Amino acid sequence: MITNGFTYVAFLIFFAGSLVLLEKKTHWKIFEYIPPVVMLYLGAMLLCTAGLWDMKATQPAYGALKNNLLYAMVFVMLLRCDIRKILKLGPRMLGGFFAASLTICIGFIGAYALFHTALGVGAWKALGALCGSWLGGSGNMIAIQAALDINSGDMAYALVVDSIDYSIWVMFLLWAVSFAPKFNKWTHADTSALDEVCARLEADELADKGTISFASMIFLLGFGLIVSAIAQNFGVDIQKSIGILDKATWTVLIVTVLGLVVAVTPLARITGSAEISNVLLYSIIALLASRASFAELKDAPIWIITGFVILGIHAVLLIAIAKIFKLDMFTCGVASLANIGGTASAPILAGSYSGALVPVGVLMALMGYAIGTGGGLIVAHIMSMFG
Repeated sequence: MITNGFTYVAFLIFFAGSLVLLEKKTHWKIFEYIPPVVMLYLGAMLLCTAGLWDMKATQPAYGALKNNLLYAMVFVMLLRCDIRKILKLGPRMLGGFFAASLTICIGFIGAYALFHTALGVGAWKALGALCGSWLGGSGNMIAIQAALDINSGDMAYALVVDSIDYSIWVMFLLWAVSFAPKFNKWTHADTSALDEVCARLEADELADKGTISFASMIFLLGFGLIVSAIAQNFGVDIQKSIGILDKATWTVLIVTVLGLVVAVTPLARITGSAEISNVLLYSIIALLASRASFAELKDAPIWIITGFVILGIHAVLLIAIAKIFKLDMFTCGVASLANIGGTASAPILAGSYSGALVPVGVLMALMGYAIGTGGGLIVAHIMSMFG
């Protein structure tokens, strides 16, 4: 069992790199159906379940790296993005986001109506907090916990669902990326605006592309890390001064603004941002998956099943809306994960479609913080009517 934090991180990054290299060198057919990013997520979860590393002993290393690298990744990815072009996507993306929010709320109400007896008295409170998290983020969950005075026992069940069901959902959405063309054809989605933005951004990137050098790589890595550090420090100060939103929200806002501003300057033309951001992307995915153990499934099966029913209702309704309004897979997938995963994973999924679309994932996820607490409380009180 791995108990050393550095060994734990080194193994995860080596594991990620091995899968990417294997896919590039072998071109095995399996990678067309299960891309390296999904294999990485699933593999890290299985290794966690097998107990390859000590969760408590490696927690400090995980805590020290995950958010720091995440903010750096978002910034470096944003360097390739011109927000002026992306904003031309228009109201369809916003409609997709709120459609995802609404179907998540319906999923919670429907699942609780089915399982409230098995879940126990007062379970609606913990599920309401979970709903707040799946609409916004952990800050919304904590706010709802305080508002409804939820006991720690019920919150523990909600956190288990948040960990297991969310992890499976992220893995599923990453896996579904390869089916986007077929889905778009089935819904008759008009992806011309999306394709045009991608094409323009990729064309601009190719036009500006030069030779990747050691100087550019180390500068971009350092640039991303220092922005991550500065943004987190300012995030703490702003949160203390203003008293609204949490540190993580302010940090993401600062990183996003800086990334979008720098993206329209000559600094954005420094080569290597795609390569550096992908290294950070796979490192973060490995870290996230390494904390989700399939062994937790035995701890609270009825709660976990309820979580999957919520996601099932959400998926079915969102697919129906996509069919009616001819929405594309990118809009549906990122809108869903912007709600359920927030800023920690929506940019990752958006980047899996195209690095140029990361700002969409970030901005959509940020909208969730605005509706998470209120939405979770409303859903909680509706669920309370069932007992």
